[in-house]
Amino acid sequence: MCGIAGLLSGSKVDEALVRRMTSRIAHRGPDDEGVWIDQEAGIGLGHRRLSIVDLSPSGHQPMVSNDGRWVLNYNGEIYNHAAMRAALDDDQRGPANNGIPWRGHSDTETLIECIAAWGLDRALEQTVGMFAFALWDRKERKLHLVRDRFGEKPLYYGWAAGSFVFASELKAMRALDGFDNAIDRRAVKALTMRTYIPAPLSIYRRLFKLPPGTVLTADADAFRHPLDDPPAAGERSGAIAIRSYWSYRQTVLDGLANPIADEQEALERLEASLSTAIQGQSVADVPVGAFLSGGIDSSTVVALYQKHSSRPVRTFTIGFEEAGFDEARYARLVAAFLGADHNEQYIRVKEAQQVIPTLPAMYDEPFADSSQIPTHLVSRFARGQVKVALSGDGGDELFAGYNRYFGTARLWRAFARLPRPLRRGAGRMFGSVSPAAWNSLGRMLPGRPSHFGTKVQKSFRTMAQSDGLQNVFGSFLDEWAWRRSPAIDGAGPVTFGADSDALPGVPDMTRMMYWDAMSYLPDDILCKVDRAAMAVSLETRVPFLDHRVAALAARIPESLKVQGGSGKHILKRLLYQQAPREMFERPKAGFGIPVGEWIKGPMREWAEELLEPGRMREDGWFDAGIVQQRWHEHLAGESDSTPALWSILMFEAWRRETAAQ
Repeated sequence: MCGIAGLLSGSKVDEALVRRMTSRIAHRGPDDEGVWIDQEAGIGLGHRRLSIVDLSPSGHQPMVSNDGRWVLNYNGEIYNHAAMRAALDDDQRGPANNGIPWRGHSDTETLIECIAAWGLDRALEQTVGMFAFALWDRKERKLHLVRDRFGEKPLYYGWAAGSFVFASELKAMRALDGFDNAIDRRAVKALTMRTYIPAPLSIYRRLFKLPPGTVLTADADAFRHPLDDPPAAGERSGAIAIRSYWSYRQTVLDGLANPIADEQEALERLEASLSTAIQGQSVADVPVGAFLSGGIDSSTVVALYQKHSSRPVRTFTIGFEEAGFDEARYARLVAAFLGADHNEQYIRVKEAQQVIPTLPAMYDEPFADSSQIPTHLVSRFARGQVKVALSGDGGDELFAGYNRYFGTARLWRAFARLPRPLRRGAGRMFGSVSPAAWNSLGRMLPGRPSHFGTKVQKSFRTMAQSDGLQNVFGSFLDEWAWRRSPAIDGAGPVTFGADSDALPGVPDMTRMMYWDAMSYLPDDILCKVDRAAMAVSLETRVPFLDHRVAALAARIPESLKVQGGSGKHILKRLLYQQAPREMFERPKAGFGIPVGEWIKGPMREWAEELLEPGRMREDGWFDAGIVQQRWHEHLAGESDSTPALWSILMFEAWRRETAAQ
């Protein structure tokens, strides 16, 4: 795991500048640094190394291939690199060739020599791993930027200060002299809607996120042709082209066409596939552990990890003093049953709050999933003992784990029975009732969910506007659904995921999981984990996102994922073979903390200073009146507006942080 940065320029490349870029992301690679420059081509590549496999200098980057044609600037892990290396050796042996003269055993060297021998496409097809890398072709004078299939590793690119630039994080680009820090209003609007900025947008104009599973190819003169919007996959614009080398959409369609109908067969294949992924991802030349929350996903990963390990697996969890937010006791029980070497740390409220001022610099652009705080805390705790941690992320998107899948499907089925005029009229009428009034009515209902009034009002407002499943699903994710957006001049609709409207005719649950996997997973969940962990130089690995596991999950029909009104049925069956079912029979809980209560109480002064109406009007990013109305509703307890307000707070905190740099 590492940090990469570089540029194509029409002028002499300053080595000190490239080093300045990589110094901004030194936390991603504190073990080594390197720079490679070709002044004639006008290219500079910079690297920061976090040594995980082959700790020797033979893994130093940027790395040049043995034939001298290719230069690789690489961030990630290829878990099957030993098998790829063996296959390449077999290809290269012959009467006139004794194989590759290997310098070490790093996966970086394996990847670049496979590219040199097989070509980029075949090499990518063979990889099992997570990565983001820059590959310079000295013969063709082209730069290739590549991101892994699900987007576990970040990669930004674009135009700044007269150069075509790329980096693992935006802060590396801000090191450029004359950096244009113009904010993209489309990104601000998207942030308020979803709490994250979806690819290909970044917070800055002319800087973009490379979508997962794609290759960007830039000509040597790409710096001369800046774009306001990047090409979509399969298109060329100016001096760059983007193409897909792997399609999750096709993976889903292939799975539906070849389902595994027998539950026992599906169970056996899932255990074998996931175990293979975990065993591959537990290999490193440094200590490896795993996050453990006590939930289904992380417990399944740890259970299978422990099953195939000859020693106790080191597991890590954190607990909170705050009542209702402490899940550590569940993790402790699971770890004890499995025989793991469990480590837990209890966090005081004040300690968690102290993370908040560090978030703008940590995430580098506004990011407002508040579980970023505990994710960073558990990463920091784990880094005290290990350099790599396995995570349970991805299980919800592959096996229907989110409650919104069931609520959305039920709601749309109910809406679709009503004629459109009646649906809209009833939705407008009941949607005008305040959350406080719905809360009063709901007091007589047994088992009333938290924030009942807010959810009921949002459902009726969705009903008034709903024209299809995607529309309903999007409204549940939009924190300002059917309200006037607070973002000023965020022109145009915001779409999420390159194929967000794809898969017509596919079962509803599968479509929603696909939509999440295209945007929410890479741009929220994986972004959150990457920045939180890499801030303390911890590599995280995600076994569920091995593309072979994802392909198998696509073959498992909804009937084996969803039973009894809840998801992850097949995954739960696998887990219950490893640990007692009773340990996990409790409501699903996210990895959250009560920031909504904090901004009403101990952090209210901080929040109100950032939301101050006069400054907000002067700055011109948000409508102060709309924001203040939402703020007062939240303070009065009329609605829970935590995500909507947290997005604005994170933007304002980030903007002031970067302005001070």
